[in-house]
Amino acid sequence: MEAYLFDWANLLLRWLHVITVIAWIGSSFYFVFLDNNLIKPTALDLKEKGVDGALWAVHGGGFYNPQKYMVAPKAIDSDLHWFYWEAYSTFLSGFALFTVLYLFNAETFLVDKSLMTWSGLQAGLAALGFLIGFWLIYNNVCRIFGFKQRSELYIGLVMVCVVGIFCYISCQLFAGRAAFLIVGASIATAMSANVFFWIIPGQKTVVSVMTSGQPYNPSALAIHGKRGKQRSVHNTYFTLPVLFAMLSNHYHFLYSNDHPALVLFFMMVCGALIRQYFVQRHAYLNQRASNPWPFAVIGLIGILAVIYTLRPQSEGALRLASTKEQKSVTYSQVQHIFETRCYTCHGAAVQMKNVRLDSPENVAKNAQNIYLQAVTLKQMPMNNATGITQEERDLLAAWFNSGADTSH
Repeated sequence: MEAYLFDWANLLLRWLHVITVIAWIGSSFYFVFLDNNLIKPTALDLKEKGVDGALWAVHGGGFYNPQKYMVAPKAIDSDLHWFYWEAYSTFLSGFALFTVLYLFNAETFLVDKSLMTWSGLQAGLAALGFLIGFWLIYNNVCRIFGFKQRSELYIGLVMVCVVGIFCYISCQLFAGRAAFLIVGASIATAMSANVFFWIIPGQKTVVSVMTSGQPYNPSALAIHGKRGKQRSVHNTYFTLPVLFAMLSNHYHFLYSNDHPALVLFFMMVCGALIRQYFVQRHAYLNQRASNPWPFAVIGLIGILAVIYTLRPQSEGALRLASTKEQKSVTYSQVQHIFETRCYTCHGAAVQMKNVRLDSPENVAKNAQNIYLQAVTLKQMPMNNATGITQEERDLLAAWFNSGADTSH
């Protein structure tokens, strides 16, 4: 029952997290689109109000006319909507999911003793250190370079190096799928921290000063707008790399190769390049930037290069072919594999994912999934915690290909 409820908690938190991610990223993408499509007004009434850019749009049978004021409008005569719960809910739901799935089960999901011999508690604390450490590094890099000329270029170059270092160290310490997710979660934490520590407080300061009724110097408030804009732009470039890292745990081939850190790093860089294409494309269509097609081309070529590099090797195909040519393998020949490698998580005491493999009937019911997870994807046992060998995987393949018979 405990494992069953754990799976439901996992599912519901994952569902909630996906919903909040869609809400946050959707609003983020929309505002980036607005910033690159707003046109300086020519009407005197708009100029007098301080409107710096406007746009007409149609959606759902109605017309919309969003207008952007530099620093702040002279007055706000209706409710002011704040975009921050999308970010906060994304972080809170994501951290809750990370806690339930990885921290509460650190021995299984975080620890790979072939990489690092440590306890689940140590691995969990190290994972939290990654989340906090990335934010501290990134935040200080931004504060050092500030808003000087070409500062965004320098921040970008430094952070690419930092991400590369995090990819390498994470893949040296944590189990494959956890390593990828921890890097993504570290960047995602920085994104949420940008909203919590800088973007929203800065905007609240502007609103407070503007609505105080006291005279104020717009140029003195501009620093909050500059910082908010800077961190918001950084967040949009972080988005695609983070999404890739979060989705990667479903694809074992990404981290079961000889160079998982390079795979993660290159895919993240490719994601950022593709995001740059879409960001700059809006400005290009309004004749405010050069054609961004090189970013998309380089990003796509990089992804294709990773796909080619990770292609299945011919020797693996030969091994699989040889198992098909073996004589029929009976259940009694593979039963010891289930007993020694599978019962720990799929026996009478524990049924992870509501799967039991401690009887011929249960093995027969899950034969296809056993072949997929243990032979094809090699995802099970998780992080090979029970030490299954390649010879045992080959024997399971031969058993499955000879009919998956469970009679003795």
